[in-house]
Amino acid sequence: MDKDNSAINNYNHSVSLLERKTLVITGVKKIETFDKLHFILETTMGFMVIKGDGLELIKLDTLAGNVTIKGTIDSISYILENKKKEEDSFFNRLFK
Repeated sequence: MDKDNSAINNYNHSVSLLERKTLVITGVKKIETFDKLHFILETTMGFMVIKGDGLELIKLDTLAGNVTIKGTIDSISYILENKKKEEDSFFNRLFK
């Protein structure tokens, strides 16, 4: 398991948004949580929050660290590592 995680750490992180409807992300370590309105991903560059409407996980390649999401994308943002615990508790309350 650590070998797979270290392999993903070597991948570059990129984000490609096509017409606000298809989002392709590389360098994804883990999907923390997701639903039709939010995705929280751990990437090689930090935690990423995607907000939108009708979001769906279309493709997940865990070996290469690639994720494709479809839906209406409203925002993409990163969470600082030291603020992750504060944000995590906020998102946990939000999704309950």
